[in-house]
Amino acid sequence: MVPAPSTLADVRGVSVGQAESSGNGSGVSAVVFDSPSPTVVDVRGGASGTYDTASLALDATFGYRQAIFFSGGSLYGLDAASGIRRAILERGGGVRVFDNPNLIVPISGAILFDLPGTAGRLPNYERLGYRAAKIASRSPVTMGSVGAGAGATVGKYLGRERAARGGIGSAAFEQRGLGRVGALVAVNSVGAVRDPESGVFVEGPRDRTGAVIPLHTVRGFGSRIARQRGTTLVAVVTDVPLGRAALQRLAVYAHDGMARAVDPAHSATDGDVVFVSTTNDVRSRRREPYPGAIVDHLGVIVQWLVGGAILRAVKVPWTEATPPSGARRSLADRG
Repeated sequence: MVPAPSTLADVRGVSVGQAESSGNGSGVSAVVFDSPSPTVVDVRGGASGTYDTASLALDATFGYRQAIFFSGGSLYGLDAASGIRRAILERGGGVRVFDNPNLIVPISGAILFDLPGTAGRLPNYERLGYRAAKIASRSPVTMGSVGAGAGATVGKYLGRERAARGGIGSAAFEQRGLGRVGALVAVNSVGAVRDPESGVFVEGPRDRTGAVIPLHTVRGFGSRIARQRGTTLVAVVTDVPLGRAALQRLAVYAHDGMARAVDPAHSATDGDVVFVSTTNDVRSRRREPYPGAIVDHLGVIVQWLVGGAILRAVKVPWTEATPPSGARRSLADRG
């Protein structure tokens, strides 16, 4: 029996749920924490759509979240937050603030553009958000055209009619003596997807031989990007206790992983966003050989995991069994 791939749901204190609309090619993916968790956001796309991210700034007062969501539907998808909030309250979640008896549920999220080319009735994203959070579990994350990735495509620079299927991908890794880290991605990029290790393009618009056509070989490629809309969304969660400044550094590594796997990333017309959280579920006793060593160590893993999750989103086989050389030994082994 082939073991299930490690996914974000393997990180302690995390559940993942997904829901799709019937026949509309859209959906919602929800990452739900057992308790509100320190979280940061890093927006690099020029046309992002987000929900309650301003209070995740490093100088903000309440930088924690009980759920992160990805949704299709462009701005309509932000309605998913209401459904997720209702489901979490029903599960017994929520917190009290300022001695008020009413519970609140801190949630952030981001949307991708998967609107159909013709006008018509759109899915009920509040209902999809509720369903995704309601069924959130620690089971391995389903990948491909599911949840927020149900209508996702990649490599749209030769037109949406030549784009390939995008979707949801996930990967996780446990570092001996330190803890676990995982990633969930929703890939709906204008850019093509390439293997970040080999640099070979693996998904996108193809020529008559079946080979992916890289954007840099296309005439007038700048105008082709501007005519399309795309987004790659990333949620990284670790159970290693970290401060929010360290989480922000991991977000930089996550964007590095995105840029290695999606070409191009971070364009003026996409909505690339990274969220990073910690559930603080393990107690690390490892000594740092220098300030920031743990976050740099985890950052190498995060960059690698994000790239691997993006490959999985487009159904390209990827194994987490061989971490990058910079992360093969624990911090304890290195003194």
